[in-house]
Amino acid sequence: MSASYAVYGSVAVISLDNPPVNGLGFDVRRGMADALERAQGDASVQAVLITGAGKAFSGGADIKEFGSPKALAEPNLLSLIKMVEAYPKPVVSAINGTCMGGGLELSLGCHYRVAVKGAPIALPEVKIGLVPGAGGTQRLPRAVGVETALNMIVSGEPVMSDVLASQPGQKLIDRLIEGDFLAGALKFATEVAHVRPLPRVRDLKATHPNADAYFQFARNTVKAMAKAFPAPAKCVDCVEQAVKSRTLEEGLAYERTTFLDLMMTPECRALRHAFFAERAASKIPDVPEDTPQRQIERVAVIGAGTMGGGISMNFLNAGIPVTILEMKPEALERGVATIRKNYEAQVKKGKLKQDKFDGRMALLTTTLAYDEIKNADLVIEAVFEDLGVKEKVFRTLDEVMKPGAILASNTSTLDVDKIASFTKRPQDVVGMHFFSPANVMKLLEVVRGVKTGKDVLATVMALAKKIRKTAVVSGVCDGFIGNRMIEQYSRQAGFLLEEGCTPAQVDKAVEKFGFAMGPFRMGDLAGNDIGWAIRKRRYVEKPHMRYSRTADLLCERGRFGQKTGAGWYDYQAGKRDAIPSKLVDEMIAKHRAELGVTPRRIGDDEIVHRLVYSLVNEAAKILEEGIASKASDIDMVYLTGYGFPLHRGGPMRYADEQGLFNVVQAMKRFAANPLDDATFWQPAPLLAKLAAEGKSFT
Repeated sequence: MSASYAVYGSVAVISLDNPPVNGLGFDVRRGMADALERAQGDASVQAVLITGAGKAFSGGADIKEFGSPKALAEPNLLSLIKMVEAYPKPVVSAINGTCMGGGLELSLGCHYRVAVKGAPIALPEVKIGLVPGAGGTQRLPRAVGVETALNMIVSGEPVMSDVLASQPGQKLIDRLIEGDFLAGALKFATEVAHVRPLPRVRDLKATHPNADAYFQFARNTVKAMAKAFPAPAKCVDCVEQAVKSRTLEEGLAYERTTFLDLMMTPECRALRHAFFAERAASKIPDVPEDTPQRQIERVAVIGAGTMGGGISMNFLNAGIPVTILEMKPEALERGVATIRKNYEAQVKKGKLKQDKFDGRMALLTTTLAYDEIKNADLVIEAVFEDLGVKEKVFRTLDEVMKPGAILASNTSTLDVDKIASFTKRPQDVVGMHFFSPANVMKLLEVVRGVKTGKDVLATVMALAKKIRKTAVVSGVCDGFIGNRMIEQYSRQAGFLLEEGCTPAQVDKAVEKFGFAMGPFRMGDLAGNDIGWAIRKRRYVEKPHMRYSRTADLLCERGRFGQKTGAGWYDYQAGKRDAIPSKLVDEMIAKHRAELGVTPRRIGDDEIVHRLVYSLVNEAAKILEEGIASKASDIDMVYLTGYGFPLHRGGPMRYADEQGLFNVVQAMKRFAANPLDDATFWQPAPLLAKLAAEGKSFT
């Protein structure tokens, strides 16, 4: 994890070597500084080439050092860039692959830059709530022009090296190299070895013909698109400084102050938490990273309904052949037609090329016979959420599937251990809970049964990355992580109706907080009958658990949501706009009167915190029971599967940000409400313990 040094003729080559993306950690920076001094003292060296070991140049800062003293230890990246920029011999950045963040800022400090075609180049700091902090907002506009630079910095998205190289007037890529990259880069370095003066990006001007109007337009656009996040607007401010500052140093000072200010914002802390949480989710404490994996070359899906079709599309998108099994030909036809329609819509919008569409459909086959899926490496059951139905499926799969095949259930609440017991191979059984629509939602809850094999877990987690899902491991319990928590959230939403709120008031408060959708709009989208079925089961299994009757009254009227044109809201045919329903408001008012409840005014703050803290309290129990292995996993479930606001970092991170002492105090106030559930608001033992010790979840 350092920088290697070698000399080829008159060119010294410094290779950044810190897998997997050559992060610019302290050892790499120190090694690079030592290598530069060594090359400067060698009279035979006429030029220096900086490149990356492996397939990447540098992905920027070393995330393993974030928040540690090493991240700022000298030489820090600013010092290193200053050293390179002032170097007396030509320094060439040889971009052999991914060049992002600090890697691009380092390259901009070099005198020349050569690149391989197709190298992704980006300043992605905005995605963790920051602006580039080592000169990116000042040098990139000088190298590629103000508008291109601002688009790159505000979006954080990569642009390919050949696209940038083709832009008129750009000074970022001096040469694209085809064939042997190192040989081509050495040839270029030799050609410029004696050219003086040395060109520097800092000496270029960042200009725009209508700067004031352009930056105001950019600011307005960014404000509309990124309301909750301060960093995008600050990116605009920093690039404006590149144009308006008298010197580069002025602009660099402004950028650095902005960077440090943003680092302290709750939004930045939340985004950095989410960044690390996503990477941590793939790590299972007792499953080593080198655990052998099973080969998954062919997948079968049982069920061609909404979930089965969506699940199938994930694998087709990744180039994995899929066979869908159904009991009736017409069900198969409907399922395939829906998949085709979804892809055709993407083609029409220009999001999918025709040849890709044809290729994906060619990977799809269908069958009515279990015997024709026996050689699949993974089979995912996506049938009706009924244990008896699933028992029949898994007993059949146990007889039919080849040894070593992974048998997965898409159940959202049922006992995976019970499902595994229907087979003679429980070690091969796992839950793969996709979220609807399965071809869109990022979350995949991987449910680990008591006997699920470690190799099965390792295989499914790796496969999740291949199909571009964020996988989070859950233990077995009713509802797993996400749905177990959402039940408490929904209960609170029901109590709020009984106490004086309307569905629209609750939804509006929660959506203002940042949720993608409030609980009642979410119920209408998912289908209120689903929650009704769960409550009926609860009334038998847990008669002590109290629910508001409002949701049952709604379902008794056949108002199941968007699919019936009426739920908590009214819907017009062909539209998804939620229209407040006079009938529903009257139904709730009548129910209150029957309960003898006098409605009261309830503020947004109480609405939001009763809902969010209900998630937090249940999550603390989930952690304590070992259903989730870490608090950040719970945050990832809610950020990627339930529309929790990203700028708040997830329920556990949000609770930490508020202070767990304050969370517990709020829960005591909620418990004192005679119309709420005082028993539920007793803080979970883990939450009470952490609050008493002044600690946090994350």
